[in-house]
Amino acid sequence: MPRFAANLSMMYTEHAFLDRFAAAARDGFRAVEFLFPYEWPAATLAKALADNGLQQVLFNAPPGDFTGGERGIASLAGREGEFRSGFARALDYAAALACPRVHVMAGLVPAGDGRASMRPLYLANLAWAAQRAAGAGIDVLIEPINTRDIPGYFLNRQDEAHAVVAEVGAPNLKVQMDLYHCQIVEGDVAMKLRTHLPGGRVGHLQIAGVPDRHEPDAGELNYAFLFEVIDSLGYDGWIGCEYRPAAATSAGLGWLRKAGAAG
Repeated sequence: MPRFAANLSMMYTEHAFLDRFAAAARDGFRAVEFLFPYEWPAATLAKALADNGLQQVLFNAPPGDFTGGERGIASLAGREGEFRSGFARALDYAAALACPRVHVMAGLVPAGDGRASMRPLYLANLAWAAQRAAGAGIDVLIEPINTRDIPGYFLNRQDEAHAVVAEVGAPNLKVQMDLYHCQIVEGDVAMKLRTHLPGGRVGHLQIAGVPDRHEPDAGELNYAFLFEVIDSLGYDGWIGCEYRPAAATSAGLGWLRKAGAAG
């Protein structure tokens, strides 16, 4: 059965952030992910992980002005220096948290610009980041995101992401496959898993119910079936629970008990 990581940016928000680690551990999770660690000292987060027997499996590199609406800068001209310094900071946190994956957000397509004109810089930034991360044994992830949640996001489809990975050609550049985003943009999720999971180019999976991004047992996706598909394909990585609980987090974990374990 797949191993599940609690997303502490979306789950357990009834607790202060540093208290969410203990809450997740009490519910049986053995791994966590979150969006950004930079508000807290790395040593503070490392202690929260160690105190609760948790593994950090994913976080994002600095995305630019997130509160101002930016969603990454990897594809944005004129931001190369900021991208590189931010990614170096992410690697420092990854080392302190023993986290093997860092997600790099691509950014929004500015009005009047086209994706084709932005793509060479995006590829160059990813190649640089993958080379820097390789020495630390860290995977760099890119994620197709649906245009309903983030209109104008640079990367939307699984095949687009895999084409980027193939063109860069770095063995530690991989796709973060969120089944919630995949269903909204493309559908046919089981076949997308069967197409893309073999070969090791998917570095992380994430889940949420569709369409409301609540618990995975609410909505149109049959996750019990999809977990069987994932198992049958030999995926042994983590599955991030990147959803917003409909009410109290712990009360909505019936789906996890049915799945068998947190990890």
